[in-house]
Amino acid sequence: MEKPIRLTAEDIYYRLLNIDKIKTVEGQIRFYLGNVSIIVKQKDVVGNIIQEWLEGWLSKNNIAFAPNINTQMPPDIYLNPDDRTKDLLEVKAFNYSASPGFDIADFKAYAREIVENPYMLHTKYLIFGYAMNEEGTVTIRDLWLKNVWEICRSMECWPLNVQYKNKVIHKIRPAKWYGNRSRFPMFESMEHYLSAIEETLFSYPDTHELSKGWRKKMVESYKSFYGKDITIPRWEDLAETYQPPVIPKKKD
Repeated sequence: MEKPIRLTAEDIYYRLLNIDKIKTVEGQIRFYLGNVSIIVKQKDVVGNIIQEWLEGWLSKNNIAFAPNINTQMPPDIYLNPDDRTKDLLEVKAFNYSASPGFDIADFKAYAREIVENPYMLHTKYLIFGYAMNEEGTVTIRDLWLKNVWEICRSMECWPLNVQYKNKVIHKIRPAKWYGNRSRFPMFESMEHYLSAIEETLFSYPDTHELSKGWRKKMVESYKSFYGKDITIPRWEDLAETYQPPVIPKKKD
């Protein structure tokens, strides 16, 4: 058996788009139980199936990878099984006719995790925008490869867009990074994204204690791992850009 080939996230993205022509093919989800076979027509199952499909695609094309057994934190896939600190790939999928509805990660756990493992910040997000018709035929309307900060933004009440219910922050949520621009722009850099995380930690009562010294620890951890200095700006210097005030409409 041939030795598996090593590809980067960029290689996989290119191959899916330009060699496999992923945006031109069709598929279906079939379920067999006993002697009954059906075509699945529920859109909400497609996202998880696509992640499993990609692992099958990697195996069929003899591409080296290892799945992450921790399903609560990025990445889904290690493209370098011998060094699980680089070539990290997270697979996401969403119904293209709606806004991206997937989660990035649990907010509090993620804030701790990236300090301990700063390489997680460079996980690449391979995102499938799919469609399913009434017959259950699945197509890929678009495919993106993004850094996490390129799919995240602020929101009205928090510097970081999060799932906030009953006064509790749950998950980090993505934004619609394509199409018409919203009031809240995507983060321009990793450092700006980290600034939003820090300010959200500070402002949210449940994580206020965690925010103490978080910036310093993050900078030191990144420096220790990459040998590179990063500067995380204060949120007050960024707020006007990422949380722009509402401009009242002029009356006729």
